[in-house]
Parts: sequence; structure tokens; C-alpha cells
Amino acid sequence: MELNYPINNIAKYNTDNNHKTLHPLASVIDYSLANIREWGDADTIRFQYGLYSVILKDVQCGDIRYGRHTYDYQAGTLIFFAPGQVAEIQNTKIPYQPMGHGLIFHPDLLIGTSLGRNMSQYKFFNYESHEALHLSDDERQMILDCFAKIEFELKQPIDKHSKKLIVSNIELFLGYCQRFYDRQFITREHVNKGILERFETLLNNYFESDQAQVYGIPSVRYFANELHLSANYFGDLIKKETGLTAKDYIQNKTIDVAKNRVFESDKTINEIAFEMGFKYPQHFTRLFKQRVGQTPNEFRSLN
Repeated sequence: MELNYPINNIAKYNTDNNHKTLHPLASVIDYSLANIREWGDADTIRFQYGLYSVILKDVQCGDIRYGRHTYDYQAGTLIFFAPGQVAEIQNTKIPYQPMGHGLIFHPDLLIGTSLGRNMSQYKFFNYESHEALHLSDDERQMILDCFAKIEFELKQPIDKHSKKLIVSNIELFLGYCQRFYDRQFITREHVNKGILERFETLLNNYFESDQAQVYGIPSVRYFANELHLSANYFGDLIKKETGLTAKDYIQNKTIDVAKNRVFESDKTINEIAFEMGFKYPQHFTRLFKQRVGQTPNEFRSLN
């Protein structure tokens, strides 16, 4: 049996966690004040997010699944959800006391603000489950300090400054999260190197086999799926490791393979284009000229 739990109303979520509603569009939650969690006979609980939610949990409460994966999830882990996402937990049917802290805010809070215009830059809201942010003790304290500043503003009487100050503090918090993710990319460099090597192997195999003809031009999403990563996390990882976007990295490889085939093969340019996954040969010629400075035919004749 599955239990659906929508999270789309600040006041209701506060009530469910024994918190007073200080502002209709945002709340900072101390989960230790919530009642003991009991989900009855449900085997799975599906959390349906209509709000932005950031959770710092300090207790294990069952495996959380988002999409195809289980969260790399432990005490001191920060996880992010955006409106429209769904997460699941398997109900152990053992009551437990929630612990930790959370920040929830409604998308309407961001309307007309710089954060609303720039929200897409915080790609970690679209990372997959096993790409959660693991905090050091100092980073955890910084997160709690940010939550405290946001809560301080929520407790002030609502006036013309409220929205600006609340959103500014949320933006500051997200900036720290971005910094901590950058640190995580560095400290997990050995893991990232392994992913980069596997990516390079997959990319080589893509062109050495008939995958390009079957699936078309290689895409960032295809390789992210093959490596069990979200496209956003994969793109950020490749950028940190190589200095190139994942799209540019793939296009560079595509052009390297194309130059060899144009130079070494007797096949027509159209045949090479189709072999490499281009639906229309003119798209292949356009990309080749952008990257090489010559059309494929000019490159062949000069070499």
C-alpha cells in the first residue's frame, strides 16, 4: 500500500511538524519538535513537492528514493527538492522521532526577485538522489547559522522589507551550498576521475560501434544516464574536471573522430555524417566548419 503526502502548503506543513506559521510563504523547521512519525500500514510514502525544500537530517529514517536511485543519505547530509519532484521512503513500520532542520519556501516568494531570476543556476535542486551534499562539521554549523538568520527575519512583523531580507538570506544560504558542492567535487576527485575515465570509454565505444547510427548524435543526457548521474550533476562534474562543458567535450570528441574519418575514408561526406549520428548532413558540415574552420570537403582536399 502506498501513501501520498503532498507538500504544497506552508501552514499545513508547519502544523504537521508542530511549528507556528510565521510567514505564509517560508518556514524554518526544527524536526525535533515534531511528533513521533508513524505511517501506519503503508509500505511506501510518496512525498509530492509543491514547494522548495532543503532538509538537513540528523537521524536515519528509512531509505529515501528519488527517481531510480536511493539517497546517499546519512546524518549530516543536505538534500534538496524542487516543486514538481516526488521522493519516496520505504516504511519500516517502526515509529521514530524526526531530528534535524529544514527550510521550505513557496515559489511565489521568489516572484520579482533576483533569486527568482537566477534560481536555475542552483542546479543541485535537480541533482539525483545519490548526489546529495555531505557536510563537514564546520559546514553544518554554517548551514544552521543561515537557517537561524532566515528564521530571525521570519519572526519580524511583516513589512516592506520582509520579502527582500528573507529572500536575500535564502540566496546567501544557497550560495554557501554552491560553495560546499564545489568543495565536494574537489574532495571526491578520485571518484570523479573514475567517472571521467568511464565517460571517455563510453564515448569511444559510442563511435566505434553502431550506436551513433541507432541513437543519433551523442547527448549529455545519454551519457549521464549511462553513468547513473543526473544531467546537471554530470555537467557540473565534467566542467570541474576538464574546464569544458559536457556538450563541448562531446562535440570535441565528435569532431576528432570526424576529422579522422574524413581524412582516412573514401566514403562521401553524407555517408560519414549519417554514420556519426547526424540526421541531416548539412548539420554535420555546419558543426565541422564551426569547430575546424573548414568544411569537411575543404579539410579532405587540404590534407
